[in-house]
Amino acid sequence: MTARILDGTALSASVRERLAVRAAALKARGITPCLAVILVGEDPASSVYVRNKVNACEKAGLRSLQDIYPAEVDPALVLARIAELNEDPAVHGILVQLPLPKQFDSAAVLEAIAPEKDVDGFHAENVGALMQGAPRFIPCTPYGVMEMLKSQNVTLKGAEAVIVGRSNIVGKPMAMLLLAADCTVTVCHSRTRDLKFHTRRADILVAAIGKAKMITGDMIKPGATVIDVGMNRLPAEQGGKLCGDVDFESAKEVAGLITPVPGGVGPMTITMLLANTIEAAERIL
Repeated sequence: MTARILDGTALSASVRERLAVRAAALKARGITPCLAVILVGEDPASSVYVRNKVNACEKAGLRSLQDIYPAEVDPALVLARIAELNEDPAVHGILVQLPLPKQFDSAAVLEAIAPEKDVDGFHAENVGALMQGAPRFIPCTPYGVMEMLKSQNVTLKGAEAVIVGRSNIVGKPMAMLLLAADCTVTVCHSRTRDLKFHTRRADILVAAIGKAKMITGDMIKPGATVIDVGMNRLPAEQGGKLCGDVDFESAKEVAGLITPVPGGVGPMTITMLLANTIEAAERIL
């Protein structure tokens, strides 16, 4: 068996076409959806992420604002800027790129963003709404994963779903979304005993652990849908290439459907950020 590839790049392009139509409809009514992005420091990966988000906004017809601060900036200045953006009616979404330098209380920064502009879905109020099954904004990566499953008509009702990783950004919200879709959900993590026992039961396996190629083919149920959220760079002596949390070469021989890295979940994460920003703008009508 060789798995079908779930191409996130192609799906993302299709979704963005539909988002561009929605953005144009808003513009026709005098509203240009606007995303404000705050970047602190010069972390190379963060800089690339921000650049990709800004470019995606422009291509989809959204307006973007960028505030870039040096790593040693006083957190009070960043909080003051967030307060300004909260009050600006022309700004519909606010995103603070993580991670932040050590002098920041990241939780306090995220809580400073107005919940109705928290397009990342990280504010406690929005996390609570997701837990109650009535989300205002769905965190972008889990949102993208759900859209990918939907695009392939993956059966969710009654399916055994296993998530490897319990982060607030991916693992926990992913569990809530799959529960809401009537999956039976298991969340595994670094303290899970016999990880392979759990992953081998999964009809849907979501790997979000941040460890290169940790999930191997012998850990996968034949025919399973495998979603690889990881993004890791191999050491130079191993080629220095990007790879996911799943060992793609062995996994594709067992899985029924699998996402590649790169070109899988990553493009959909940015796409759903655009979707949340447009949604925020539509709500003011």
